[in-house]
Amino acid sequence: MKSFSESYKEAGVDITAGYRAVDLMKKHIARTKNEGCLDDVGGFGGCFGLPVAGMEEPVLVSGTDGCGTKVKMAILMDKHDTIGIDAVAMCVNDIICCGAKPLFFLDYIACGKNIPEKIADIVGGVAEGCVQSGAALIGGETAEHPGMMPVDEYDLAGFAVGIVDKKKILDNERMAEGDVVIALASSGVHSNGFSLCRKVFDIDKNPANLYTPCDDLGGKSIAETLLTPTRIYVKSILALLEKVDVKGISHITGGGFYENIPRSIPKGLTAKIDKSAVKVLPIFKLIAKTGNIPERDMFNTYNMGVGMSVVVPAAEADKALEILRANGEDAYLIGKIIKGDDGVILE
Repeated sequence: MKSFSESYKEAGVDITAGYRAVDLMKKHIARTKNEGCLDDVGGFGGCFGLPVAGMEEPVLVSGTDGCGTKVKMAILMDKHDTIGIDAVAMCVNDIICCGAKPLFFLDYIACGKNIPEKIADIVGGVAEGCVQSGAALIGGETAEHPGMMPVDEYDLAGFAVGIVDKKKILDNERMAEGDVVIALASSGVHSNGFSLCRKVFDIDKNPANLYTPCDDLGGKSIAETLLTPTRIYVKSILALLEKVDVKGISHITGGGFYENIPRSIPKGLTAKIDKSAVKVLPIFKLIAKTGNIPERDMFNTYNMGVGMSVVVPAAEADKALEILRANGEDAYLIGKIIKGDDGVILE
């Protein structure tokens, strides 16, 4: 007998919609399967076999995050097939900073009403993010919350687990004066600072502002530009780690340059960033101009066009740039490591 509760449905939760959503998302999940997957979706836990061959002391590295109020943009545009990429990106881009290869991902979706096709679209985006990072989507949860959130709204979060040999964990202890800082270009705003975006463009009160083609954005609308998925750097960084002495990696997320770059810099050293070298994307120039946002605040809120920074020895800079570019990254030098306790200086 198939599970069904008329009383629960009358209270706002249709469990059969959940079953339908799972059926629709299975084709997406199948795309993410890798050598560690041990079972299909639908059990009480996702099982995964650890690939530890060749490692002396395997260490698991985990990261969790959401997409912030970028979800609001997806809801306003009624476009739900890319926000899942952001959820995966925010987690796997963090754990790769330790040198860890992502193994698997689990998502959590809270919604006012479970519309199976919408949930499947969201999970389709999650699956795409998993494919881009090499992680398997081994489970998740969709929770229907009637009365707690409007029927057309949802929130999305998740977590990733990766693995690295303990001796290969990036701990920045070998970073030295004279090392160089390489920028990996972002795809846009990524998944941070959207509350400020909504304020600057008056999106909540005048959502029509989202859809007008904008000359400053090459004819694209603000909505299309803001909803561009977060770039996933995992495969290019893994390729780099195989051949270059990487001494530190920073994922530029909330807090921008001033909060994130110092997290990979040891005490006594500072990353000196040449602001003129940063390839600032048009969307950031438009945000600053429209909202009259000071430059310091922009660099302390957004990635400004740099989604990730990598520190390598100066002697290996050209090799690093070649590898990153061969793996599809727009990579270029933006600074160097100097003595000091500021963590980061932008000049």
